[in-house]
Amino acid sequence: MRITLSKHAKKRAQQRKIAPAWIEETIKQPDILTREQQKYYARKKHNGLTLEVIYVKERDIKVVTLYPI
Repeated sequence: MRITLSKHAKKRAQQRKIAPAWIEETIKQPDILTREQQKYYARKKHNGLTLEVIYVKERDIKVVTLYPI
C-alpha cells in the first residue's frame, strides 16, 4: 500500500521536523495501534520521541495528521 499525506499532515511534518521515514515506520511497525471508527492511531518511539500518526485506509493509506506526544 502506498502512503500519502494530506496537506495538513505535510505541513505539520515540516513544522515539527518529522522525517518521512519515521512516519512510514510508525505506520508499518507501530508500538501501539488502535482504531476508532475509520481512523487508525499508530504510536512509535523514535530516539526518545513518541510519534502518533492518525490515518485512514482507503485504497491507499492517507495520513490525516501527526504529532509528537
